Amino acid sequence: MTFTATKTLADKVRADFPILHQEVNGKPLVYLDNAATSQKPLLVLNALRNYYEQYNANVHRGAHTLSAKATDAYEAARDKIAKFINAASRQEIIYTRNASEAINLVAYSWGMNNLHPGDEIILSVMEHHSNIVPWQFVAQKTGAVLKFVGLTPEETFDLEQFKQLISEKTKLVSIVHVSNTLGCINPVKEIADITHRYGAKFLVDACQSVPHTPVDVQEIGCDWLVASGHKMCAPTGIGFLYGKLELLEAMPPFFGGGEMIAEVYLDHSTYAELPHKFEAGTPAIGEAIALGAAIDYLTNIGMDKIHAYEAELTAYLFQQLAKIPQIRIYGPKPDANGEGRAALAAFTVADIHANDLSTLLDQEGVAIRSGHHCTQPLHRYLGLPATARVSFSFYNTREEIDVFIKALKETIDFFTGIFG
Repeated sequence: MTFTATKTLADKVRADFPILHQEVNGKPLVYLDNAATSQKPLLVLNALRNYYEQYNANVHRGAHTLSAKATDAYEAARDKIAKFINAASRQEIIYTRNASEAINLVAYSWGMNNLHPGDEIILSVMEHHSNIVPWQFVAQKTGAVLKFVGLTPEETFDLEQFKQLISEKTKLVSIVHVSNTLGCINPVKEIADITHRYGAKFLVDACQSVPHTPVDVQEIGCDWLVASGHKMCAPTGIGFLYGKLELLEAMPPFFGGGEMIAEVYLDHSTYAELPHKFEAGTPAIGEAIALGAAIDYLTNIGMDKIHAYEAELTAYLFQQLAKIPQIRIYGPKPDANGEGRAALAAFTVADIHANDLSTLLDQEGVAIRSGHHCTQPLHRYLGLPATARVSFSFYNTREEIDVFIKALKETIDFFTGIFG
C-alpha cells in the first residue's frame, strides 16, 4: 500500500468542510456516516448562498437579467451532470428531488404504461426501500410480478440465480450498483447485457457509486440511472434521473403543472421538449446550481483519485476490524488494496445491539449509522434486527479510523463488563 502518498488528499480537502471542525460531546467530531449523507464543501455552500444573495429569480420564465443568469447557471449544472456520468445528451438528465423521486418517475411514467398482468420485474434482496416500494405499487396496479435475486455465500449479488430468474416474461430489472449495507459492487454492465438480450429494460440505483467512483452510463449500457445530490457533496432536495433519450421521449409526463408544458388549453395541453417535460413547477434552483458546484469540486479532485484513496481507507479499516474477534462484517472482503467493495462496513458485535454501539460511540464524538439502513428485507434475509455501519468519504483519515477503533473496543469492553 502507498497510504502515505495519497493521504494528502484528506489533508488537502478537510479545510473545505467547516462542519468537520467541531466538537461533539466534548470530543473532536469523527463523521463516519457518509453513506447516509455527505458533508458539503465551502464551494457548494457558497454557490447556494450566492444564488440567493446575487441572482435569485425563477428560471426559464423571465427576460430580465437575474432570470437569465439563474437560468444559465441552472442549465449549466445539467451539462455538468451529463458530462460527469457520460450521458450522450443533456436532454437525458432530469432534475428530481432525490433518487427516490427519480425511481418513482420511472415506475409511474414507464411502469404503469408498459407493464401488464404476468409481466415480471426483477429486483434483489439488497435493494434500498426506494427501489422496492415503487415497484410494489406498480405490481399491485398492473398485475406484474416481483422476483428477487438472493445472495451468494460471500453475500454478493447472485448472478447465476439472476440468469435463472430472467425470462421472456421479464420486462424490467432494477438493481443497486453498490449496496449501502453489504458494500458489494454489483456487475451492472453484465446485468445490463443479459437484461437486454431478453428485451427488458434496466435501471441502476447509483446513489452509493456516483459519489465514490467513476460512473459511465454508456459503458454500463443502462436504460435509466438515478442518484441523490446529498450523497455527493451537494444539498438535500436535489437529485437526478438519467434516461436514454428515446425512452424519455416515449414516456408521458409524471407531474403536471407549470414549466413542463408547451401550450395549455381548457380541454387539453401539449408538453415541453425534454428534459423539461418531466420538471413541473418551480424547481430547486439553488440546489441544482449547488449540485453543479459539487460536481465541479469532485471533478477537480478526480474520481479516480477519490476511489483510490477511499480504497486505501477501506483496506486499513478491515485490517483493524479483523483484530476484534467479536465483530461480524457483512458483504465481501476487500483485497489487500481495499478494492472489491465500497468504502463502508456494516457489522454486528456479539449480543450488543447496533443502537447501543452507536449511542456510546457518539459520546466519543464518533458518528456512525445504526438500524436497518432502509434495507429491511435484506436484514430479514440475513436474520438480523439491525447492523452498525461505518462509511467513508474522501475527507476522512486513517487517524479517524484509529479513533473509531479505539472507541469501538472500549464500547465492547464496557458491555462485556456489564453482561459478562
